Amino acid sequence: MNWLTRTISKVFPRKKKSLDIAENAWIKCSQCQTMLYSSDLEKTLFVCPNCDEHLQIHPRIRFKNLFDGGVFEEIKYPSGFTDPLNFKALKTYKERFNDARQKTDMDDCFLIGYGQINNINVTIAAQNFHFMGGSVGASAAEAMIKAAEHSVTNHTPLIVFTCSGGARMDENQHSLQSLPKTTIACQMVKDAKLPYIVINTNPTSGGVSASFGSLGSITLAEPNALICFAGPRVISNTVGETLPDGFQRSEYLLEHGFIDQVVHRKELKDKLSQIISLLLKRVA
Repeated sequence: MNWLTRTISKVFPRKKKSLDIAENAWIKCSQCQTMLYSSDLEKTLFVCPNCDEHLQIHPRIRFKNLFDGGVFEEIKYPSGFTDPLNFKALKTYKERFNDARQKTDMDDCFLIGYGQINNINVTIAAQNFHFMGGSVGASAAEAMIKAAEHSVTNHTPLIVFTCSGGARMDENQHSLQSLPKTTIACQMVKDAKLPYIVINTNPTSGGVSASFGSLGSITLAEPNALICFAGPRVISNTVGETLPDGFQRSEYLLEHGFIDQVVHRKELKDKLSQIISLLLKRVA
């Protein structure tokens, strides 16, 4: 508390609470650097009103805007903590994992929801980049299996929002060996003749882009999302070449046939229901 707030609190003691500002009250746009009030951003679906940049969004807020009436059932999945390598960097893996759980109010980087989009039953799994960079470890792979099983059991399309730096380094080869599980999950849905739709958001990279992030029956992307295996800086330094403008961004990938459509966040709900309606009739 600085001298100003101390003085005001003495003169107006009942106003003290109004001086407390949450840490996440303001968010800086990653593109134009504008400071944005978080409560205003919720009204714009976390799209910057200044430059239209699609900012990272918590899966609960995403679900609130996608599911009819914001109503959905959260589907739990096995999310027990394991640390086979006893990994430690600046902090231990366990400390970082528990910090991420507390910060995001999630069991792991995935949130699974079941509800309706424009009266169509769907199962959605969405990643949260704020949970250790959306990295996929053993329990996150179990989330994909659980989402696929729920989709098949309830005969619903499976929609997956990717937002990840790839496999979780803290689990090393254990996380890499978990990625084939996610591809099996995708195949389970396809074998049941159900739509598997992927929406790549910023960023989608590493093992996620190399597995379930690229296996959609239909693959959409949010505008200007970075979608890659290795990032442009790494590639540029490796090959010693200057890369094209917009390289590995949604629009570039659409132009080169890697994704099917770039969809603005405010139009996504209607676009998904349109696609699902067409695909369900096709497989019926």
